[in-house]
Amino acid sequence: MTTERLEAFTDGVIAIIITVMLLEFKTPTGSSITDLQATWPLLVSYTLSYVNLGIYWNNHHHMFQAVEHLNGRVLWANLHLLFWLSMIPFATNWASVSSYAPTPVAIYGIVLLLAGAAYSLLTRALVSANGKDSVFAKGLGSDTKGFASLIIYTIGVGVAHFQPYVAFGLYVVVAVMWFIPDRRFERARQES
Repeated sequence: MTTERLEAFTDGVIAIIITVMLLEFKTPTGSSITDLQATWPLLVSYTLSYVNLGIYWNNHHHMFQAVEHLNGRVLWANLHLLFWLSMIPFATNWASVSSYAPTPVAIYGIVLLLAGAAYSLLTRALVSANGKDSVFAKGLGSDTKGFASLIIYTIGVGVAHFQPYVAFGLYVVVAVMWFIPDRRFERARQES
């Protein structure tokens, strides 16, 4: 399998996930601004989830610019990532419908945490498939930002039970950290 085929599959799945998430978005029944204001939890959750999916899609693309070899472990790791990304619409809807109740916000954080962990496992599978001296491994480096993200998500999940809005804010912090596309892999490829 080529990296292009894996990327095309991933692109398609992420597009479907975004579509499913959008279909969960209910239009207000009234015509006043107060009817729209009632949807603010969904607007906020949808925006964060859309940004997160965009970040994964963008960074997945940049990461695969440095990938030369795939194997079965990489394919399964990629499917594992896509599974957790596919849970985002469910978690988004539940958190917003509950108006950010503690348990749904914690579940939202767990889904984000497990998606982040799956992404980290995918990078490890790619290092294994491409070698520790590969362009990919050099581009990945120590992945400090990836590990910091997992720690912040974990703290957010713990905080969600007491302060769900603070937890949601921590989830936003991770998105802000990753908002600028990760260009480590492109730089490593150019340097080699």
